[in-house]
Amino acid sequence: MGKSKRGRFAIFRAKDARCDAETTIMEYEPISAVVAEGSRRAQAEGVDTGHDLRVLFLAPGFSLVYVWFKSGFPLPLHTHNVDCLYYIVGGSLTIGHKELGVGDGFFVGSGVPYTYTPGPAGVEVLEFRAANQFNIKVMAEDPAFWDKAVATVRGHRPAWLQEARPARVMPDKAS
Repeated sequence: MGKSKRGRFAIFRAKDARCDAETTIMEYEPISAVVAEGSRRAQAEGVDTGHDLRVLFLAPGFSLVYVWFKSGFPLPLHTHNVDCLYYIVGGSLTIGHKELGVGDGFFVGSGVPYTYTPGPAGVEVLEFRAANQFNIKVMAEDPAFWDKAVATVRGHRPAWLQEARPARVMPDKAS
């Protein structure tokens, strides 16, 4: 993972990117009992096989994160405490009633709730933030969302295990 002090030059390489679990870049806000139980159930079904989040670059006041959500991943409604610019490098997604593909992007301001659905080949996104740490607050308070999310994970997990990155801009994790 690339690191830089403000005003200095740095090179980063995809092969050196660190998984979210290996960093402290994203902090989870306290969650309700509904979100906690829904998340627990989704985890038990293997939701983590449906995404890959890696930190490409960190500098004071700046971060670049790569995320791959596999086809149909049930991304819950959520917010972050900093602005974010999203740029699609592979696959597609639907946000609201708009379908976006390679070369498209969107901006989400701090505190604005959003979600999107990865397309049939999944979606690879670069996330640019003017912060080297941020939070996520999951707002999916409807138990019906979690029932559907768990069923989606159960139905998609076998395919997710074989799914290839649409753009292949990031090397696969070492086994």
